[in-house]
Amino acid sequence: MSELSDTIGDLVIANRILAHEGVLDAYGHVSVRHPTDATRFLLARSRSPELVDREDIMEFFHDGRPTTDDPRPPYLERFIHGSIYQARQDINAVVHSHSESVLPYSISTVPLRPVFHAASPMGTQVPVWDIRDKFGATNLLVANVDHGQDLAERLAAANVVLMRGHGFSAAARTLVEVARLAIYLPVNARVMSEAIRLGGDIKALSDDEVALNAALDPRSPAIQRGWEYWARRAGCGQMLR
Repeated sequence: MSELSDTIGDLVIANRILAHEGVLDAYGHVSVRHPTDATRFLLARSRSPELVDREDIMEFFHDGRPTTDDPRPPYLERFIHGSIYQARQDINAVVHSHSESVLPYSISTVPLRPVFHAASPMGTQVPVWDIRDKFGATNLLVANVDHGQDLAERLAAANVVLMRGHGFSAAARTLVEVARLAIYLPVNARVMSEAIRLGGDIKALSDDEVALNAALDPRSPAIQRGWEYWARRAGCGQMLR
């Protein structure tokens, strides 16, 4: 199979995994940079992630325009993905989720911090983006390039940005890594919320601990083991390469 065909297959798996793990429901989405043209990215048409198949994948320019005359409706918030790819050449996969475990940290003054090792890729500093700061009262959706670029600017060099009253966007080098990050971010939020409920000081991971845990090679057996596990749980193990 071609590199593009392989990438499309992996993107379908990522959709199924994130839906099965509860990171995405009827809404939210995951994308990947085009494997041979860095000015483009791949994202499903407007469809619930659990149902996404190969034929649903569309190709876009960074400004959110489809690269072909495709009449199918795209996700409204495709500008999240295109703007992050345009701003961050090191990023090759993006997830946008409305996880209710993470949402409280988007509206609270309590910062979300990594508190267990598997969540290390989130980084020690997680910025919060408030669309109201620049655009006033909106429906909170990232509906155009200006919104997307402002979000990407707030993400800056981080791997996760919380979106006030909306959800989060996560970015990584590969689809496998971004899926892992998006799965463990809500787990981390639940663990931290429970620790806050217990009371006392929260002992978050240090910069050094995060760096050591986040340094895994995306091709390592440890990372690939998770990808296979989640794919088989989601019922798409037969699609693995």
